[in-house]
Amino acid sequence: MNSTILTQLYREFFGAEPTKMEKLPASGSAREYWRIFNEEKSYIGTINADLRENKLFIEYSKYFKARGVAVPEILCCAADNSAYIQEDLGSYMLLDILTAERHKRELSEHTISLYKKALSELLKMQFAGDELDYSNALPRPSFDKRCIMWDLNYFKYCYLRLAAIPTDEDLLENDLEKLCSIIESQPANTFMFRDFQSRNIMVKDEEVIFIDYQGGRKGPLGYDVASLLYDAIAEIPETQHQELLNHYISELQAIHPKMVDDFVKSYHHIALVRLLQAMGAFGLRGLHEKKQHFINSIKPGSASIAKLLTTHLPGEYPELEKIFVK
Repeated sequence: MNSTILTQLYREFFGAEPTKMEKLPASGSAREYWRIFNEEKSYIGTINADLRENKLFIEYSKYFKARGVAVPEILCCAADNSAYIQEDLGSYMLLDILTAERHKRELSEHTISLYKKALSELLKMQFAGDELDYSNALPRPSFDKRCIMWDLNYFKYCYLRLAAIPTDEDLLENDLEKLCSIIESQPANTFMFRDFQSRNIMVKDEEVIFIDYQGGRKGPLGYDVASLLYDAIAEIPETQHQELLNHYISELQAIHPKMVDDFVKSYHHIALVRLLQAMGAFGLRGLHEKKQHFINSIKPGSASIAKLLTTHLPGEYPELEKIFVK
């Protein structure tokens, strides 16, 4: 990949040459990012060989932007969707704020306020997707039984196997099938961001803007909330986790009160699925690919699962308790 396609795209849209282009550090994906400058401002150009993924991001962005959701504006894209230029949201993520507060026992009031903004905006996004075409969503239009089992098998084969953790296969399967059944029974007719975490929430002028939602599909409300609040990087204290969860529930109660009971009953089960999926990623990227960031996430991720099982789901999943509760 090179920047030629972005230069041409910029030229066609703005009718001029960019004054400067800077390649940004590689992210966890194969996408290539460039910051493109003119004399007044800057933009972000993206090049990605995965045309289906690009197409989804562009379509989702235009759809949600038109409905007032905090997502970047797509200015122009190549005819084949191989590249696109969007507004520049800066380089400041919610993750950066968390990293700066890593030494503190609790999140600051400022950070809590940003989390609440993110949860409020998430709720808007979840219910704005009622007219969205999910037929081309990747890998499937909804977070159904197959997707749930993919997440659980990811945990089993990419974490348990790679970490050589002994377990009773049959008893473990009982736990995973029970968990899948509970999640599958929940309403899944709203937009699910899928990877709603601090590194995908930009902060600009004290407002939050979302990125990397191309994996979105229909799913249960609790998945994204759990993704954010149980993020291993954040290690949010229990009292503040509950404060943020109550904030989301209160706003859900105000607009869709009939959905609150299902959300509350299933939340911790859905959180368990999300945490197990994350352990699969830590195993694959950390234990197999030797990426230190993911290796460092294994211990706090395991601790979060242990606490979730003992505090909110005691006795529900006995084989998982044997694995994580020491």
